[in-house]
Amino acid sequence: MAEIKERSCFIHVDVPGHEENSPDLPESYPFPSLQTLGEDLVTVLDFLRVRYAVGLGEGAGANVLARCGLAHPARLLGLVLVNCTASTSSVADAFRSRFSRWRGADISHSEEDFLIYHKFGHVSSLQEPLHYGYQQIPGEGERERTLSEYRSRLRGNLNPHNLKQYVRAFINRKDLVLRGCRPDLLLVTGTRSPYASVVEKMYRDLDKEKVTILKVDNAGDVLTEAPAKVAVSLLLFCQGQGLLTSLPPPGVERRMSRNISMEEYDTPNIRRLSLTPAPATAANTTP
Repeated sequence: MAEIKERSCFIHVDVPGHEENSPDLPESYPFPSLQTLGEDLVTVLDFLRVRYAVGLGEGAGANVLARCGLAHPARLLGLVLVNCTASTSSVADAFRSRFSRWRGADISHSEEDFLIYHKFGHVSSLQEPLHYGYQQIPGEGERERTLSEYRSRLRGNLNPHNLKQYVRAFINRKDLVLRGCRPDLLLVTGTRSPYASVVEKMYRDLDKEKVTILKVDNAGDVLTEAPAKVAVSLLLFCQGQGLLTSLPPPGVERRMSRNISMEEYDTPNIRRLSLTPAPATAANTTP
């Protein structure tokens, strides 16, 4: 992602009350639905004076972003949706039964485990080493570190009172109809994600000229478990929108005849695109 980051501006958006160490939202505050969040997300672009963007959302955030793309298709060139859900699923039903017992000010162990399942997939696959035969899967230590950091955030930095309201909005979401969505879509999931089958069904129901799917084997949280594959797909997707075209395709080394700045390299070569014939030289001029 290094070269992509150098050429891009990432805008991270927190839903109300979900910035780190946020105070409790007032009881009188009606937490917005996912539809309202999606429709109002364009105000962030307006405030920052961003004319066009490519959206990247995960989980409930992907659902919100998809609704923004439907409501404001002229502002979003494309949408990268990680583990997006289009309708209420069995996962949400399971969440509802566990969430109904979540009444204290803190997140209990069972709710914490389910939030981890919601993000990473099967909890057991994160608590115990995974093996194919006798060979351990590479990156298991990194996976455990990521899981530990996520648990720490749940226990220390996120406001559980506000988090419950967001979860309730996610559970009570309305169906998301993406047929006819104007921005191009990249659907991303992993085989260990609880939403893998949901994402696959969404892909089957959509126009294949507008949607592409990336399904990563042996991954639940693809952003941390398979970042290289996601980065390559993100680059190709953006290049399909006419962005980041100066970056070489994966596996292709870029060669430049002289040292030029990044800004110069990204500037189109107008002379190369011109249809005007080159001027005649002494070598090819006839008397």
